[in-house]
Amino acid sequence: MNSQFLLEKLKDSEIFKKFMKENPSAFLCSGFFVIDKTGKEGNKQHFDYYVPSIKKMFSFQLEDNVRLVPIEVFNENVFEEISLDYDFDFQDIEKKIIREIEEKGIKTEIQKILLSLQKLKGKDFLVGTVFISALGMIKINVSLPDKKIVKFEKKSFFDMLKIIKKKK
Repeated sequence: MNSQFLLEKLKDSEIFKKFMKENPSAFLCSGFFVIDKTGKEGNKQHFDYYVPSIKKMFSFQLEDNVRLVPIEVFNENVFEEISLDYDFDFQDIEKKIIREIEEKGIKTEIQKILLSLQKLKGKDFLVGTVFISALGMIKINVSLPDKKIVKFEKKSFFDMLKIIKKKK
């Protein structure tokens, strides 16, 4: 499964065509993807579009049929447009993560990969959280368009508890 296939599925849907006809200024501002390795919850693919004229965001969920879901925007964020020109394959991204895990000598299995397509400091990234066995997680950033992992940080559930404890 790759990003361009999902975008084509979105663009070919009647609901998206109608949305863009009614909101020609709308632009892609984020994406959200779940790769469920356990098979319990299934994979998810969402593309989020921002309509500047009405200051509202809408998510297109592609799991079964394309569904349009309004998203509540709670602050005055300035949403930036993300390029539609990227073509990344989720299996290739997963292979890069596995290679990095092996290089770091981490002995664990991937359970779930959450990826968010975002613009950070003017550049497009896949920002990810990888849930691994033994209550661990790995935070990653994959730069686009070169698809290189530029951030890789292993955390554990217990690290998160320490952070919460310190704040109290």
